[in-house]
Amino acid sequence: MKNIRNFCIIAHIDHGKSTLADRLLEFTKTITITENQILDNMDLERERGITIKSHAIQMEYQYQGEKYILNLIDTPGHVDFSYEVSRSIASCEGALLVVDATQGVQAQTISNLYMAIEHDLTIVPVINKCDMDSAMPEEVEDEIVELLGCDASEIIRASGRTGLGVEEILNAVVERIPHPEGDEQAPLQALIFDSVFNPFRGIIAYFKILNGQIHSGEHVKFVNTGEEYDADEIGVLKMTMQPQKMLSCGNVGYIVSGIKTATEVKVGDTITSAVRPCSEAIAGFEEVKPMVFAGIYPIEAEDFENLRSSLEKLQLNDASLSFMPESSVALGFGFRCGFLGLLHMEIIQERLDREFNMDVITTVPNVSYLIYTKKGRTLEVHNPSDMPEVTEIDHVEEPYIRASIITSSNYIGPIMTLCLGKRGELVKQDYVAGNRVELLFDIPLGEIVIDFYDKLKSVSKGYASFDYHIAGFRRSNLVKLDILLNGQPVDALSTLTHADNAVTFGRRMCEKLKDLLPRQQFDIAIQAAIGAKIIARETVKQVRKDVTAKCYGGDISRKRKLLEKQKKGKKRMKQIGNVQVPQKAFLAVLKLD
Repeated sequence: MKNIRNFCIIAHIDHGKSTLADRLLEFTKTITITENQILDNMDLERERGITIKSHAIQMEYQYQGEKYILNLIDTPGHVDFSYEVSRSIASCEGALLVVDATQGVQAQTISNLYMAIEHDLTIVPVINKCDMDSAMPEEVEDEIVELLGCDASEIIRASGRTGLGVEEILNAVVERIPHPEGDEQAPLQALIFDSVFNPFRGIIAYFKILNGQIHSGEHVKFVNTGEEYDADEIGVLKMTMQPQKMLSCGNVGYIVSGIKTATEVKVGDTITSAVRPCSEAIAGFEEVKPMVFAGIYPIEAEDFENLRSSLEKLQLNDASLSFMPESSVALGFGFRCGFLGLLHMEIIQERLDREFNMDVITTVPNVSYLIYTKKGRTLEVHNPSDMPEVTEIDHVEEPYIRASIITSSNYIGPIMTLCLGKRGELVKQDYVAGNRVELLFDIPLGEIVIDFYDKLKSVSKGYASFDYHIAGFRRSNLVKLDILLNGQPVDALSTLTHADNAVTFGRRMCEKLKDLLPRQQFDIAIQAAIGAKIIARETVKQVRKDVTAKCYGGDISRKRKLLEKQKKGKKRMKQIGNVQVPQKAFLAVLKLD
């Protein structure tokens, strides 16, 4: 066990950790180089240049004549995937903190670093991209020393592109990061930190052994679910899965036991021996809290069950996704899903389409609110259509976040304007190093859900980094805004918004829908309403068919007779006419600006 090292790589998005991981794998001869970004194997990850899933891989390294086993877990850097990072951190003893030499310390770097320190991980600081012309390693070194309180000599300068400093990093992993602690003779105790679905072999769970040993063919038990299985195959994760007869304490591996139902494997669960079970489950990482809720509905009603099984398989691979069935008048049966953020929601939609061929409609995202009624009850509402009547509500509380924004001082003005426009309050402002500033704001979560991140990047020309955590609920003056089409409310377009913004938001929504709804044979009235009060209206004009075209010459009464007949038909059509709302309309509400 003293020759095993488990470590992860943490960094802000786009600081080059996946490329650096490739160099480590090459140097230890785990792979022969064929193409870049070996660990980012999803098409989506390669297209967008971001890591979405954390990936585990084992390397072997010779150091001073001894063979060491290094288990590397590569992690995502975007704020929306911080749950993936927390799972990786829970199964490691050390972390490489990678900072871009051209950009310096950014918000997500700090957030992930604090998470690692809370778990008592040993931190090895690395400055990446030192080969670039715009690199400022000295200044970045000062920032890291200030952040970590370490010695400047401990910081390794590296480059993922040229392979500079890779050997130094591997030596530091062996020297500085402690080996896993545990008792090989104790009953088996292993933590599940990830799982994937394989259509031929069922569910494959990835685990780290804290105590004891696991043998191939052994009868094991999953503590939280209470289910028992045979370990048909166990092994280690290299570029492919490599079966082993036995894995001992401190190692990271996988188990195949022919599990077919997604709900039987929970990330954070403990695997133990069915014959000699451990006395208690491992205290895993915290339960994930979804931040953003949206409805996902199949376009064809008969695809409902397929959508359920697709979401279950996705949930195995991404434990931060949560969902429950719901129904809507406009869209039929579907699911109310909880996401960690807007990018997470977009990625799930993309993956449903690519991996499961599911065409879905997604409703306007919103957050959860606490409703206090006059009878003293408290309700948690994720969907505006679940709101009680206005007359029953005493007051509403909405979730606030503490946002940390790191930027250069040139952009303080526009960023302040943006945050204050989103009902934010400035908490404090600190200079990190040189002309870089950290701004702390308290902002309602509902205000940043839709387009805040995009706007922040625009006003700061891409130089601001953003991270947040929930800071509790506060009382707020919120109203429910309904959109009516021909007098019928469309529940999928309802939103909760602040009373001050409601009128302008309603007006802009009506104007946008007017452009998007296809014209019918009758007028369509689009109205925005708060309770019974209509605050905005637009009309989609009817398409007129020329019924008098066949009537040439003759008496005027012949033409009038045809027009009267058309008028009656339109009146009847309006009573029974249905307005189909296209998917574009739901998405356009997100991009009102």
